[in-house]
Amino acid sequence: MALVILAGMGAILVTNATRSLLDNQEVDRLLVLVLVFLAGALYGAAAYWIGGGALYLGVKAAGGDETYRRARHLLAFAAGPIALSLLVLWPLQIAIYGSDLFRSGGGDEGGAGAWVFLVLEIAFFAWALVLIVYGIRVVHEWPLVRSLGALVLAALALVALGIIPSLI
Repeated sequence: MALVILAGMGAILVTNATRSLLDNQEVDRLLVLVLVFLAGALYGAAAYWIGGGALYLGVKAAGGDETYRRARHLLAFAAGPIALSLLVLWPLQIAIYGSDLFRSGGGDEGGAGAWVFLVLEIAFFAWALVLIVYGIRVVHEWPLVRSLGALVLAALALVALGIIPSLI
């Protein structure tokens, strides 16, 4: 669960909503820390349960003998790089930019450093996707194309989950 919470925090910190938390005068640094922890825990738990369900459906649709529990665990362990980005990239960004990370128009926007950190964050998320595909491939002893197909079917399950409430 700690891995899921850390990955959720790493994912929350990438969003635009956290990039302007300190613009409000009533929000201080401690509140930012608490908000990132709570939102990250909720985001990580939701990704674990809902994303695990989507991965389960995707692998089942691709013809795999999958259990919901194993799909959730595969997703959680594949989120390791996102948790690692929280522990590697964010201390470095805070050391360089300080509280400007959480203010709009701060020193972290638009420069070469911002692009470097963006590319690194994308690399950590891509690494997590590669681990999901690799995990599907190893667990089910499938070729790469079938494993990618299962991931695409899982993504379609997530899209359907988002569309269904609007249709009802």
